[in-house]
Amino acid sequence: MAQITPRTVLKNLSERLGQRTMGTLRFAGGFGVLCGQIAKEAVTPPFYFRLTVQQVFEIGIKSFLLVAVTGLATGSVMALQFGYGLAKFGGTLYVPKIVALAILREMGPVFTSLLVAGRIGSGIASEVASMKVTQQIDAMRALGTSPIKRIVIPRLYACLIALPVLTLFADYIGLFGAMLVSSSELDISSGYFMSKAIETLRMYDLLTGMAKTSVFAFFIAVTACWKGLTTEGGTHGVGNTTTWVVVTSSIFIMVSDFFLTKFFILTVYPKY
Repeated sequence: MAQITPRTVLKNLSERLGQRTMGTLRFAGGFGVLCGQIAKEAVTPPFYFRLTVQQVFEIGIKSFLLVAVTGLATGSVMALQFGYGLAKFGGTLYVPKIVALAILREMGPVFTSLLVAGRIGSGIASEVASMKVTQQIDAMRALGTSPIKRIVIPRLYACLIALPVLTLFADYIGLFGAMLVSSSELDISSGYFMSKAIETLRMYDLLTGMAKTSVFAFFIAVTACWKGLTTEGGTHGVGNTTTWVVVTSSIFIMVSDFFLTKFFILTVYPKY
């Protein structure tokens, strides 16, 4: 059995750190190159509209039930938490305003995007990675077809179309769940809840949330496609790719959400 010494531990640590650094740099460079290829090929024919519609169905329509359940649960839980928390200070009547703003600005876009990253991001990554390890992408190139145009761009367009629509649906379902809980648990009538929510919300609250989901959709689709196109190692590599994409997309969503929120606070949201 090899003896473990401080020198060995330091060597292993430096090797792992170097591998992580090189992996991060490789991802940043590959991500940038793929974005450049997408920008170049997205405006040149042929255009695969049928593939885009098919991906919209796979990403959007098949996710409605999952988004509905999550939105309903999120709105209900937020109404309960804010209601019983504010009741200590006599602020229960402020629940509709707080919940409506939180759902449209943050909870709806972020939770929906995380769900899509888990369900769709992993699905895109595993599908593209399977095509890569079985040499279908190489065969596509040999036939003169661009994998970027046929594989990446339809999935990107589908995410950019489907995710804002899913977010809009999640917002309304979340508000509906919060209204039901407020009526049954907090003695806030449905009419009062809706009137205060409408009074509080502005169009920019909805539009900024939708704008966030467009950025999130871009990160989810491009990250999943890049990792799928660079997968190696057979079926084991496909499994690693799926896990990596879910984690990386989630990190992208959370980090970009902070910067987007800060940007909207400085430029769009009114100063209170």
